[in-house]
Amino acid sequence: MTLSAAGKKSVLITGGCGFIGCNLADRLASRGDKVVVLDNLVRAGVRENAQWLKSRHADRISVVVGDVRDPITVIDVVREAGAVLHLAAQVAVTSSLQTPIDDFEINARGTLNVLEAVRLHNPAVPVVFASTNKVYGRLIDNSQIRRDGTRHVPRDASLAHGIAEDTPLDLYSPYGCSKGTADQYVRDYARIFGLNTAVLRMSCIYGPRQFGNEDQGWIAHFLLSALRGEKLTIYGDGLQVRDALYVADAADAWIGVLDNIERVSGRIFNLGGGLSNSISLIELIAMIQQISGKRPAFNFAEWRPGDQPWYVSDISSLGAAIGWTPATPLADGLQHLQGWLEGRFGRVAGGQEALA
Repeated sequence: MTLSAAGKKSVLITGGCGFIGCNLADRLASRGDKVVVLDNLVRAGVRENAQWLKSRHADRISVVVGDVRDPITVIDVVREAGAVLHLAAQVAVTSSLQTPIDDFEINARGTLNVLEAVRLHNPAVPVVFASTNKVYGRLIDNSQIRRDGTRHVPRDASLAHGIAEDTPLDLYSPYGCSKGTADQYVRDYARIFGLNTAVLRMSCIYGPRQFGNEDQGWIAHFLLSALRGEKLTIYGDGLQVRDALYVADAADAWIGVLDNIERVSGRIFNLGGGLSNSISLIELIAMIQQISGKRPAFNFAEWRPGDQPWYVSDISSLGAAIGWTPATPLADGLQHLQGWLEGRFGRVAGGQEALA
């Protein structure tokens, strides 16, 4: 049953014109929910995503231009919401190194603004928060990994199923600190104030409407670089491993948590592709060549601060809680994303495209 059908108010999605946010908005509106999107429309591609949402759903989706750093704006949209999906964020480690205060204000203070608006003005509303695997820090140093063909693997057999939610936090980089702060605030507002909140620590999400740049959306960035014939920079040795999750499967998980919020309130879950959808950077380049017939050119550079040589999510807790599991194999998801990128950027001239 949709929130609207249940007689409730609209679903508020902060950052709802971003990659994951607009896919969530589309899915919710398609099932009959009314959606209010709050976005400052600053990042590349978000205005295009807003136009796409309005073209598909017309009055079922409302776009409010605003910033989570403005508490008055946040109060206005939260007061009328039936649910809050909080995805508005500064999303790049590199940007957090350049402007750590802005990173904190958006990720930590912005999240606190949302929580306070809920606590004071709409305390019954469920809140689901977009956290990140970066809250676990680097996790493994070079002495704790070994090479296995074209990827790193951990020496510790206890990590065979991935990183679980009870792994101690080791906030690394300003981005890790700001998102980790928000992550813990969201959890604590459930424990201390009784709000219905849940946290999703996301791994690498990819799929259509991801415009892919070097700092965020690396899978789309790799595919787009191959399409444009541009050279990639691989930071580290290319053997680092991540688990990847197709955005439609991520949307299923978000909605599953929202629809079961009474049962999962106060809990934190990893959200990723798991072991079956893990891949190294070098392996991804080889897969892109198989899919597109184009092998991206690349060079190597030094590791960046906080880069994890190996990270794979243990997603068993989320599966047990809501009956969710990834449905899209990595090879299929990459083909879907490749098709969308070719349709969107096929008209690129000279390797450049200005985004609205």
